[in-house]
Amino acid sequence: MKYPIGIQSFDQLIEDGYVYVDKTDLVYSLVKEGKIYFLSRPRRFGKSLLVSTLKNYFLGKKELFKGLKMETLEKDWLVYPVFHIDFNGGNFTNPGELNLWIKAYIDSWERDLEFETDKDLPIGLRFMEILKYAHTATGRRAVVLVDEYDKPILDVLDVNKDLEEEHRNILKGFYSVFKGADEHLQFVFLTGVTKFSQVSVFSGFNQPNDISMHCKYEALCGISQEELDAIFRKPVESMSEVYKCSYEEMRAMLKSHYDGYHFSDSMTDIYNPFSLLNAFDAQRISDYWFKSGTPTYLIRLLSHTDENMSDITGKYYAPEEFIDYKANVEQPLPMIYQSGYLTIKEFDIRRNMFLLDYPNNEVKKGFLSLIASNYFKTRESIYSWVNNAAYLLEEGKLDEFRVGLASFLASIPYTMRRKENEREKERYFHYTFYLIMRLLSVYTVYTEKEQSHGRVDCIVETPKFVYVFEFKLDGRVEDAIQQIEKKGYTKEYEADPRKLYKVGVVFSSETGTIADWKSELVLKSLNNTK
Repeated sequence: MKYPIGIQSFDQLIEDGYVYVDKTDLVYSLVKEGKIYFLSRPRRFGKSLLVSTLKNYFLGKKELFKGLKMETLEKDWLVYPVFHIDFNGGNFTNPGELNLWIKAYIDSWERDLEFETDKDLPIGLRFMEILKYAHTATGRRAVVLVDEYDKPILDVLDVNKDLEEEHRNILKGFYSVFKGADEHLQFVFLTGVTKFSQVSVFSGFNQPNDISMHCKYEALCGISQEELDAIFRKPVESMSEVYKCSYEEMRAMLKSHYDGYHFSDSMTDIYNPFSLLNAFDAQRISDYWFKSGTPTYLIRLLSHTDENMSDITGKYYAPEEFIDYKANVEQPLPMIYQSGYLTIKEFDIRRNMFLLDYPNNEVKKGFLSLIASNYFKTRESIYSWVNNAAYLLEEGKLDEFRVGLASFLASIPYTMRRKENEREKERYFHYTFYLIMRLLSVYTVYTEKEQSHGRVDCIVETPKFVYVFEFKLDGRVEDAIQQIEKKGYTKEYEADPRKLYKVGVVFSSETGTIADWKSELVLKSLNNTK
């Protein structure tokens, strides 16, 4: 099986015999049921391949669709003039680059059509003249496909305000062509990461049909669980041999690491296609998508906000809070969601509210490590420390875990934990342990549970051990242990065969590390453990 890693050309993928997950029935629905669309998906999710598929369809290349669902659906195979714009390769931090990029496309189209526009006209009007001419010359309306339409803005977002505004105005003028040339257009499709507010880029033409959260097109990009089971059983079986586990266990590992995306309230499970195909090719689970690069615009936005990830994740939101996109430093949530670092985890239909959290372990580990490294600014690698800490908990080496945790906390610069008041001190320690324990949850089974008697600070479950933690800032370790006992935090584990520990930890706001620690093995009756 040949995996199309990094291949975004539909014709090359088909001609060279790469595996293709057939989405052409959805493509057929798009082209027959609407005219102007916008689709938002994270990077490396197959948007460019989708645009290439549309391009080849509208060019009438019937032979490429042989054996695919489209072959039986389409009868006419008409050829349209297609104008494909791809902003992926541009470096739009350079002033004037966007104008040059668009002008190069227009010049190329003029050469292909053997038609020349007035060079003194604005770029948008030149494009309109080209669309009119293409319609007249071919007798068919034009098709416009724009890939990563928002990259010229994202490149300079929060870096160069003047250039950002200039790019918005250029794109607004360029896309306004679609309104004036409506009678000459057969189909328009735009992809990107974000959809900017209606008063900016899209205000110059009729609003596109945003299918980013349309249940019908939820699996238009990415790989569904049904598709994985039907097409990729052999590579999963092959990986199970490498990992010396059953097919079901291997499938579960792949699911926890790469699945978990949901793009509508239908909650269809979608795998990250880039990571999944890389894993099949290398026969190894690794963080392929995250290692391929983190958007710099996202890091810039997060550096400005006062909201910690603990304030954002694992909470319910109304659609307007993360779907009505507005890319700015005051509202990072829509950008985090659309970039693929958070996804829908539950939908409350009664309240029309969506629970947002990390989609899978690859994203959770990578994103939290990135945030933690930036937040803590430690001398010690967050990756190596978390890996070692998780191993120690899995092996029941609590004393070594305590020493390692104290050392890690001590490595955080004093300037990071120097806070002006008690509230800020508590907030710092709360967020510090949120990050640490969420990172540990990638390697262990971690749950922060609401129990009938109160909220547990932290529970870490491993195959052989369960740890119930209670944290105190500038308090007494005896009070932490007493709270675990008084609130009955360990009761639900008393029939569990794993060894159960209650752990009280006191942190010092003065030293920034562990001031006191006490762990006790919970003795269970024989009746409870049978």
